[in-house]
Formats: sequence, C-alpha cells, structure tokens
Amino acid sequence: MRILESTFLNKLFKSHKEESLFGRWIHYKHISPLLHKLSEKIEVATIGNSENNVPIHSVKFGTGEKRILIWSQMHGNESTGTRALFDFLNYIAYSNDSIVKEILNSCTILCIPMLNPDGSLNFTRVNQHQIDLNRDAVDQIAIESKLLRTVLEEFDPQFCFNLHDQRTIFGVEGTTNPATISFLAPSEEITRKLTEGRKQTMNIIVAMNAMLQQIIPNHIGRYTDEFYPTATGDNFQKLGYNTILIEAGHYPNDYDREETRKFNFFALLQGIHHIAIASSYSSYEAYFDIPNNQKNFYDIIERNSNAKDKGYLYVDKVINGTFVSELELKEEGDLSDFIAHSKNFTKK
Repeated sequence: MRILESTFLNKLFKSHKEESLFGRWIHYKHISPLLHKLSEKIEVATIGNSENNVPIHSVKFGTGEKRILIWSQMHGNESTGTRALFDFLNYIAYSNDSIVKEILNSCTILCIPMLNPDGSLNFTRVNQHQIDLNRDAVDQIAIESKLLRTVLEEFDPQFCFNLHDQRTIFGVEGTTNPATISFLAPSEEITRKLTEGRKQTMNIIVAMNAMLQQIIPNHIGRYTDEFYPTATGDNFQKLGYNTILIEAGHYPNDYDREETRKFNFFALLQGIHHIAIASSYSSYEAYFDIPNNQKNFYDIIERNSNAKDKGYLYVDKVINGTFVSELELKEEGDLSDFIAHSKNFTKK
C-alpha cells in the first residue's frame, strides 16, 4: 500500500485549490463556469436536468480499465465534497505528474459534481419536490435518482465515491476530537455481512485512513453501518458496485469547512490513487480499527450549576437569498458528557 506524503499533498492543494469556490453555499452558478473551463482539458457533458430544469453535468477522464464513479451534493446543503472534487479535477486537468499519469492510465473516472442543483440553490437536503435522494434508491421517484441509476448501470463502475457532509454533533469515539472525516463501507443487508464487495470497499478506506492519520491523527471516524433499505450506498453496494462514503465533518474553528475540504481532497486522491495502483483489494481488517463516530458534541453549551445545561447548534439556511447561520437550542439537561466546539458559557 503506497501512502501519499503530507508535504506533497499540501503542495498539491495549494497549487490546485479552486479559489472561486468558498463557503458552505455552493450552487449551480458557482460551478457552471468551472465546468466550461475544464472542458478545454477533459470531457464535460450534460447528462440530464433537475426537477427544476437545471442542467446536471458529468466530467469524464482517463483511459484505464478500472472504472470509478464519483458524485457529490445529492444533498444540496452538503458542499464540502463538491469543493474538494473541483480541487481534484483541477489537479487532474492541469498537472502531468506521475500520480496523474498512473490514475489516467489505470482508471476511467466519471464525476457528477452536483447531483441535486435545486437543493443546492435552496440549501436544503432534499430536491425541488422535497425528496431525499439518498433515501430514493429503491422507488426512484426523483428525476435525479433515475439519472444517477442510469449513469451507474451504463458506466458500470468497479468503485463509487459518494460524497457527503455530516453534522457538527459527531466526535471520534475514545477521544475528545470532532470527527473531521468519517468513512463508511455500506452494508448490503440487515445482518451487515462482510461480503467480498464490502471487503474491497473497506480496503480503499484503510488506505485513506492510513494517510489521514498521519496528518490529522484521531480525527477520523467510522460511520455506522446500520443497513438502510432505501439508501443509495447500501443499494449500490447490494447491486455489486463497491461504494465508499466520505463524510466531511467539523475541524476546530473551521465552520466554513475549508480545512475539512483540504482533508477531503487528500482522502479522495489517496483513495483513487490506491485503486489505480493496487493489484488486490483483499486486505480489510484495519477498517475496524477506525473508531466509531459518536454523538457527543454541541456547537455551544451553556453550563448551569443546577444540571440544566443548554446545548446549542448552528442551523444553516438561506433566507431571502442570503446564507445565514442561526444558533438554536437543541437540548436542556445534564450535558456533562458532551463537548462544545466553541467556548462553553457558564451561567453564574
């Protein structure tokens, strides 16, 4: 297993970061000019339209036999993976180093940078018709769900990367650290059986975790593999398409998730490079060494001596065309087992 070196990765990110993408609210008007620019170097196509008739694009590159499908923002309010994906696309399009050559020669990669442009504009989890695309894999009611399934079956990937954001509530079990990046090899059925496909998925995650542990040790978690019968990752894994979930979370003092974006870029590049150069994906046991996610954080906790603590979370939304974060009270009671991302407030 070849692990990419941190100095090399930091240099890449600095050189290829897409500076025009910043902040949590990323929607179609932000990525459209970037796709036009990329089309000078790699294949960009319109593969369909959203429920609200906004174009949905793919980006395709590479000539190798190993086929990889990547999609982001199936939840419109989860943009960290999208920003990291464009950083990765810049690297592929505008670099010609040995890593890029290995990826292009070994893999054919198809990306859908923004699957849910309507939800992205509204900064909501759901699409224009209030459908959660990540719970629509069986019924396929939404246009976007049908489109993703068509692409999946026509492209026939060996591996998929499903890019998400997770809430600030998650920490890494056994530490006092937030879960900055969490991984999941989805279950295929309720018993969570370790099928050969899941083992291969775990193998890719082991490589990504090994790299990240050198850079942000003890900030990487393992998302629950509880089986969700209607979820995209679970169903794609069940259909034989090995699906890796990357969940971008909180890093200290990084509510814009720009540091997390960097680590997401690192993980994506490590995972894809590992697929490109590996001859086998059989080693998986170290996946279970990754600590579980646990729900043990609030953004702010007001500590009260009478055990009536108050836990607050920032809720992000778009109001009249403006992105705002509003602090909302989520729980009252004894919160002594919880940690605050921001400084605790003690009421005298």
